[in-house]
Amino acid sequence: MPYAMGMAKNNIHALNAKPLVVAVSSRALFDLGESHKVFEEQGMAEYARYQRELENVVLEPGHAFPLVRKLLALNAHRDRHPGVEIILLSRNSADTGLRIFNSIEHHGLDIERAVFTNGERPFRYLASFLADLYLSANAADVRKALEAGLAAATIVPHGNRAPDRDQLRIAFDGDAVLFGDEAERIFQEQGLEAFSESERQAAETPLSGGPFMPFLLALHQIQSAYPVEDNPIRTALVTARSAPAHKRVILTLRHLGIRIDEALFLGGKTKGPFLQAFGADIFFDDQAVHIESAREFVSTGHVPHGVTNQGGDEETG
Repeated sequence: MPYAMGMAKNNIHALNAKPLVVAVSSRALFDLGESHKVFEEQGMAEYARYQRELENVVLEPGHAFPLVRKLLALNAHRDRHPGVEIILLSRNSADTGLRIFNSIEHHGLDIERAVFTNGERPFRYLASFLADLYLSANAADVRKALEAGLAAATIVPHGNRAPDRDQLRIAFDGDAVLFGDEAERIFQEQGLEAFSESERQAAETPLSGGPFMPFLLALHQIQSAYPVEDNPIRTALVTARSAPAHKRVILTLRHLGIRIDEALFLGGKTKGPFLQAFGADIFFDDQAVHIESAREFVSTGHVPHGVTNQGGDEETG
């Protein structure tokens, strides 16, 4: 059952012995803006010619590149945990994708597995790779992956420089991202007062799991291999919730045995400056208003899931 959270606390570290698997599209990993423009304006044949002519010209890093680099750096301690594997998923053909692999080699990224689909949607291979997360520049592909029960986000363009530190910092929204959207539905349909009362009454009942809970569990498995005081991963929950709706969130995480390093209950305040202060390498949220705030300060992934994203395949931003 997608997004299931019925794991006992003592089973979290035994979820699996496989590495954390993150699939990333070529347009998220590298700056393919000019190439994509050629494809859109001149078609596939001219795009193929363009890529072959430039296949030895190294591509510049894309918006997901710093995150991928930090994830791969966790493999320095494969003796402690199952490690991280990055899978490249691309709509290029193998022929036009040679430039991408040349760029991967140039940048020293340890990426061995790739899928080139020559225009077809590549998300259908995610389950075969046992992917824990899919990052893409294509919102339609991301929606399809989410519908299949996988954590996925559309990488949103931004002009921010990645934090200059080795530690990987990932921030998550709560409702419709880490958790289900049942509470958000009450807020959208009945307002803040009804939402607060509902959460007060259900405080002892764990929230259902959202699309990113399995990813957080897999990330927590690696994080738990290190001491709290000297950890290469730091996580944060950054939510518009406030008291008394905070209690249910805290008890849900406790029920699952998951440690979130920082929890920000902002009560509707703009999230961007707080994410900058946290130093997030990436922030995942379902709502466009929070994405627009966050992208001014940090790399952002839009999760088109839940009641606020019903209908349409629009690109966020």
